[in-house]
Amino acid sequence: MDPDVPDMDSGDVLIIGTRIVAVGADLRSDREHGAVAASALVIDTRGSIVSPGFVDTHRHAWESQLRRSIPDVNDLGDYVTSTLAGIAPSYTPHDMYVGTRLAALTALDSGITSMLDFSHNSRTTAHSDAAISALIDTGIRGIHASMGPHFGEWDHQWPADLERMVDAFQGANDGLVSVRLAALSTDEIAGPAIAYGPGLAALARDLGIWTSIDAVFGVPSSEAIVRWAEEGILDPTLTLVHSTGLTPDAWAAMGHAGVSVSLAPTSDAQIGLETAIPAVDEALAAGIRPALSIDVEVALASDMFTQMRTLHAIQRMRATNGAYGSTRLPSRITTRDVLDFATLQGAKANALDHVTGSVTPGKDADILIVRADDINNMPLNDAVGTLVLGTDPRNIDTVLVAGNPRKWGGALVGDDIDELRDVVIRSRDDITRRAAGQ
Repeated sequence: MDPDVPDMDSGDVLIIGTRIVAVGADLRSDREHGAVAASALVIDTRGSIVSPGFVDTHRHAWESQLRRSIPDVNDLGDYVTSTLAGIAPSYTPHDMYVGTRLAALTALDSGITSMLDFSHNSRTTAHSDAAISALIDTGIRGIHASMGPHFGEWDHQWPADLERMVDAFQGANDGLVSVRLAALSTDEIAGPAIAYGPGLAALARDLGIWTSIDAVFGVPSSEAIVRWAEEGILDPTLTLVHSTGLTPDAWAAMGHAGVSVSLAPTSDAQIGLETAIPAVDEALAAGIRPALSIDVEVALASDMFTQMRTLHAIQRMRATNGAYGSTRLPSRITTRDVLDFATLQGAKANALDHVTGSVTPGKDADILIVRADDINNMPLNDAVGTLVLGTDPRNIDTVLVAGNPRKWGGALVGDDIDELRDVVIRSRDDITRRAAGQ
């Protein structure tokens, strides 16, 4: 996914420590790297695809004990009422840890090497610390985006507690963990305290961190975006999530400011956010190559393959439908576009494109080895098409994060899944019992 490093039918990737040092057709015969390559441990990837890890730019990780608990959710209001108002107040710090750990391990298992946890259930400092500790313990490249809860009792330590979190955790786990601000676009859902504006923008600027803004959709968000531009707080340090149903003026302001956009293809379509159409065409028209994200596992799939395929199908359907009955040719995205969104553009949205998102010498070795000779992928004819349209988590043999194996031989490394299952089930049962007042 690096335009300066061409795709190769076969070749070598040399990793020393955490970094990719070289990429070439035959590094053993390379004058600069030959001696090191000849003495290196060799991972034989014949019959496989070597690719950058996927990057998830927006997932509410704490919810993962409640996976698919509302699979046929009617709309955003249904989700807000059932999960954010009904269940979230019953979470303890331990539950935050369990949910975030489960989400991060699932991400790694499915080839996501970098995940932004939009953590909006931090009722105490202990809740925040538990969520960050889970990112550290799983070994994922994790971004903790902190926001206060929507509803229920909490300590109101946010956003002031962000300074402590930045001091304590920015760059934790040998640089794999980072902290950023999270907010909503408007005060419609939960009031003005957690809505982005000059105060939160000043805090993020003072702390030197980026901001992820969720629930960006419709006319109210469009008006807010134009206002942020006028106030000078719409800038490249922002990632706007969803971005469905926005006005042309809002898109123009976003393109001019150079913000990132995080699309959640299954969330937009399945939950039905505004137009229910992922805003890939609008983003591209504004000069923004979007990133992808998972969003809420209470109603949606957990993996990036589903997001890529959903976006690919919806955009191409929309383009073809728009040209139907006319002489116009549909403008359709490609599988390479979608893989770019899921890797390099995600890294840019997470402020990590200098260290991950492509197989580039000098970047960290966040790499996947995908079996292309498995029954659902054989025979390999097009590597990008196979990754986007054919592959699923079972085909991922190896996941490296900064050169460290987190999945090897098709199994997560160092994690007792049977023990995890017991912990997850107990946590879920405790949460639902407390929520029911028992």
